[in-house]
Amino acid sequence: MQFFGLSLAEWAVFLPACFALNLSPGPNNILALSNGARFGALRATLAGCGRLLPFAAMIVLTAIGLGALLAASAAAFTVLKLAGAAYLVWLGVKLFRAGAPVVEEGSASEPLAAMALRDGLIAATNPKAILIFTAVLPQFIEPGAPFVERFLTLGLVFLVLEVAAVAVYASGGALAARFGGGNAVLKHMNRVCGGALVLAGGALALARR
Repeated sequence: MQFFGLSLAEWAVFLPACFALNLSPGPNNILALSNGARFGALRATLAGCGRLLPFAAMIVLTAIGLGALLAASAAAFTVLKLAGAAYLVWLGVKLFRAGAPVVEEGSASEPLAAMALRDGLIAATNPKAILIFTAVLPQFIEPGAPFVERFLTLGLVFLVLEVAAVAVYASGGALAARFGGGNAVLKHMNRVCGGALVLAGGALALARR
């Protein structure tokens, strides 16, 4: 049985691996954390949606490049998928060992549009995002499958989960500013997400053998 072009088994791997990537403490999520402490969870979440447009553009560019690679060489595409699985394991180990992000507390006044623009510019200039899209999305593309439909579905799900990740970091920042216990929660969250990435990368690599 399939849902939106993927089987239940594929969704069971993709969703936790994807959300773990969304939750990785990159510059955009650190900004959401800081904004949550300074402006509150709702305002920080809305501002964090400024990254969606650059991320959507990166997904489209990744789809074009990977589609051309798949058309040119199925073997090269398989090599890329194995390299992507290895990258997920490496990223998971790094995330598992990372400490809690630093929360900048305090209050300030800043227009929401300016906050969203800053988040979008950070996303647009972050090459790690392209690496993530290249590593995780191709794992669920198979030769002969409807490439465009599946890639767009995965990309849309990634963006939806990205909004959820923004809300998590914004709420964590707001809680840290109010109660001071948010950092410990974020540290444990890093370990859970890191472990999920290691398991997902290992499972994907073994599945290709």
